[in-house]
Amino acid sequence: MSTLSIHMPKYPECWQSCGSCASGTVFILEMLVSVGDSIERDDNILTLETGKVALDIPSPYAGRVLELHVTAGDTVDEGALLVTLESA
Repeated sequence: MSTLSIHMPKYPECWQSCGSCASGTVFILEMLVSVGDSIERDDNILTLETGKVALDIPSPYAGRVLELHVTAGDTVDEGALLVTLESA
């Protein structure tokens, strides 16, 4: 088995143009997975709070959660390491 890293995806382009959705601090509202959980591709792993909207972040991979690198309340930047998975 190999390990896979899930990183914070690129923020939507509209955030740069109008900035309304991303006003305020961008932080993790809730973690939706725990260490040991098995997840499928496109399962939501966390909910991001942007100041105006709550946005679910899906996993691009299937696998078993080995490590969480962020917790609820953490601020996150594009590219930040979120979760390490063991590939399915």
